[in-house]
Amino acid sequence: MKTQFFNRTEAGQFLAENLSNYANREDVFVLALPRGGVPVAAEVAKELNAPLDVFVVRKLGLPGHPELAMGAIATGGVRVFNRKVVNALRISDEVIDAVSAEELVELERRENAYRAGLPPLEIEGKTVIVVDDGVATGSTMLAAVSALRQLNAARIVVAAPVIAASSCREIQRKADEVVAVMIPERFYAVGQWYEDFSQTSDEEVRELLAQAARRQPVEA
Repeated sequence: MKTQFFNRTEAGQFLAENLSNYANREDVFVLALPRGGVPVAAEVAKELNAPLDVFVVRKLGLPGHPELAMGAIATGGVRVFNRKVVNALRISDEVIDAVSAEELVELERRENAYRAGLPPLEIEGKTVIVVDDGVATGSTMLAAVSALRQLNAARIVVAAPVIAASSCREIQRKADEVVAVMIPERFYAVGQWYEDFSQTSDEEVRELLAQAARRQPVEA
């Protein structure tokens, strides 16, 4: 049984083995949560012979308490909200709009840095495998799933080499399928499951996306 991955590339290879039933299907796209999810997703996309893209998610933190997420914005102009937080704290539309505008600047900066002006994949009606290098609390992944629902993905598969058991149970209620190599009950940080957990650079993200595009030309 696997207890630790050498790096994200190896983790992606192991994860791809668990997703083999999605190989060589025209309706399947692989979306990576940048930056750490991209090296993992690149291996998955390569093994499945599927298009690869990034799906950028930015949490909307409460002013003064940025760790408290009142929602998120994502690729495709999607906004999702944590209605419990918004209603309980009576957060105004003005506050939400101000934070959204601020995070949108960073989201667009990242998309331009990663995708170099190319439009995102059109995922409506597609089976989407959304990949990260690991899932701890699950908040970002849950925001991604909600955003993909709004973009009318036909089926959403959450995939990561390692997912905390508590988060996995929560994500299973929102996604159509959850795939992982390891689902530990004791989970402190994603990095504990990797020998090499060095930061993924913007340049590495761009290169992996370019390599995937050369393997799998996709019409805009």
